[in-house]
Amino acid sequence: MANHPLGSAEITHPFHPRRGQRFVVLKVRRVSGVETLSLRHVELGSFAVPREWTDWAPLDAQAAPTGGQSLLIDAFGLSTLTELVTLLTRNGGLDR
Repeated sequence: MANHPLGSAEITHPFHPRRGQRFVVLKVRRVSGVETLSLRHVELGSFAVPREWTDWAPLDAQAAPTGGQSLLIDAFGLSTLTELVTLLTRNGGLDR
């Protein structure tokens, strides 16, 4: 049986240190129920990442890097919360 080239995949996960880099796909497998790509790095050898962390992810997974789960709070919500706490602290509106 001949090995057919699988192509390449780009890391798209926003916090992955190799985000934006493209790697040759060595194989696709399922690890603990998660579809995983084995990728080849020229200097470091092979490594595995979840398919959802690459441009091979289904479109709905790319739109939600949290795997479709809602975030408890996002950056904008955290910023608003910080402003509220600052205002309450400044105006003495917080019981200590």
